[in-house]
Amino acid sequence: MPLDDANLVLKAARAFAVATGWPSADTGVKFFLEKRVPVGAGLGGGSSDAVAALRALNALSGVRLGREQLVRIAAGLGSDCALFLHEGPVVMRGRGERIEALPAAVNERLRGRRVLVFKPAFGIATPWAYGQMAKAAPGSYVPMAEAEAWLAAWMGDASTTAEALFSNNMERAAFAKFVALPTLLEQLGKEFGLAARMSGSGSACFAFLSENAAVAPITAAVKAAWGETSFIVETRIA
Repeated sequence: MPLDDANLVLKAARAFAVATGWPSADTGVKFFLEKRVPVGAGLGGGSSDAVAALRALNALSGVRLGREQLVRIAAGLGSDCALFLHEGPVVMRGRGERIEALPAAVNERLRGRRVLVFKPAFGIATPWAYGQMAKAAPGSYVPMAEAEAWLAAWMGDASTTAEALFSNNMERAAFAKFVALPTLLEQLGKEFGLAARMSGSGSACFAFLSENAAVAPITAAVKAAWGETSFIVETRIA
């Protein structure tokens, strides 16, 4: 376990101390970290750990920094850390630090949807994934105007499903090296009609499930392809 700034929990604690002066030299805190989100999954596990530490320190210290102050600290910890100070689906812009909540009507189109998250035993290092995209630039990035128009069209049409918005331009590099990912996603599409996509830089993937969809056959297919150690969790959008 690294004890430098590679450990985002400790990095968050140091940033909080710089911003507030707490804890002082004669006080301190101990952290116990139980990982529920796998490492190298593209699910923001390390970033959410950092923000959980920030929230805990803010509560324990009695300093009670406001949301804007916490967002500034979180943005300095990592590109997507500010996300975890918000509840529910959001739009992320910039390098991930600019967060905008979805309008209530759009949020209702997503609220309560069943989601299956599944990950193979191997992870994908985020620096490697972004490095591959940088090598392939500019073709690996969606132009901002195109992305904004796509999002606006989806938000403005209540008849479209969430799957219509699914796209991940980080898949190209990941799928070229880790062929087990596209192979299974294609299989799940053919056998179960799932529009599965990779999450972030991977290696976790996800798919929305209909209310009457049976999870057991899908789980069996994932384990048959990726092994019994595969991480598989069903959840719902809050």
